[in-house]
Amino acid sequence: MSPDPEDRALRRARWAIAAQIAVVVSLLVALAGAIAYAMLLSGQHADADRTLARTIQLGPGTTPPGCVWLFTPTAHAPSGPPPAGMPLPELNALVPASGDVHTERRSIGWMTYTIRVENHGGAVSQALFEERYQIQDRASLLFGLGVAEVLALLAALVSGRVLARRAIRPLEDALRRQRTFVADASHELRAPLTRLYTRAQLLARRASGRDAADLDQLVRGTRELGEVVEDLLLSAQACGERPSLEPVELGLLAEEAVAAEAVRAGEGRIQLAVTRERRPYLVQGVPTALRRVLSALLDNALGHTPPGGSIEVSLGVPDERHVELRVRDTGVGFPPADADRIFERFARGSDGDGRRFGLGLALVREVVTGHGGTIAAATRPGTGATFTLRLLRADPT
Repeated sequence: MSPDPEDRALRRARWAIAAQIAVVVSLLVALAGAIAYAMLLSGQHADADRTLARTIQLGPGTTPPGCVWLFTPTAHAPSGPPPAGMPLPELNALVPASGDVHTERRSIGWMTYTIRVENHGGAVSQALFEERYQIQDRASLLFGLGVAEVLALLAALVSGRVLARRAIRPLEDALRRQRTFVADASHELRAPLTRLYTRAQLLARRASGRDAADLDQLVRGTRELGEVVEDLLLSAQACGERPSLEPVELGLLAEEAVAAEAVRAGEGRIQLAVTRERRPYLVQGVPTALRRVLSALLDNALGHTPPGGSIEVSLGVPDERHVELRVRDTGVGFPPADADRIFERFARGSDGDGRRFGLGLALVREVVTGHGGTIAAATRPGTGATFTLRLLRADPT
């Protein structure tokens, strides 16, 4: 049995909170890593600039630090072959006057260099710094930040899940208490409402004239109140622990539901019939819940079908895994845009002459979804509506 909508909503809320915490932590770690990387890069560049300035100041008489080369008009240091392509004569034109300084970073081959060019009294010197070890340091930092990001994300997901569960627990307890209250109150109200309905029926049969009409209204009102209580009880059961499923003959339930509404259909001059093959239509379900589903669908059809119309309940087997039941009427229909909205609680309109219950179709969808099935509504205004119910087949064992 699939979880009820409230449980699914709570589960989504827990995961949403955990995901949001993980995203925030990941962004914070990424921001801290970006700041650390920027500070490292700025420090490395500043260190390279200072080293090159100091190397040019000391001149070729002093051996430069490692990874540094100095080129002057008369010599270069350290002695030995310089990096390929060094020095770069075209950079001398960038420092035409004495005291001019030019610094840039350039990639040559597979390596990046920091280059400083200075003009001292017409003599131009070039110093370059190979960033081999600086690049390695940056790569090590990026690797460490990546590992930290992954670990922080995993830790955030786990801790976020725990925190989300704790945060949602009061809401779960409140929903559980609400379901218990609705179920208990509905159970307590059923017996006195049944007695009231029975006594009102007896009085209506004995009365005559205007009193009989008033008592008929009382009977109908009592029946509607009892059905609202049944809806509330079914809603509490649908949201709480569901009973185990068993094979149910859906065709038999459909015939019983149609027979129960035959008198009402006759009074409204509405043709009501069942179309089925003489074969079993076994589904996995709870008989009382499915009986209530069929009753609600027929009540909805009778309430929206004018005199002279018709309602057809048909059963079929669309594939090997499902049984399909359709309730098709020739009533007023509804706007196609409301095909999903009519299954929301208290969203049903008051058109037609049947009772108006705001929970009926919403409970139908809850029960059907709880049975692992689907329900859909189709219509064209003025030509009627069709409700298609699809449930899982049961093995005929």
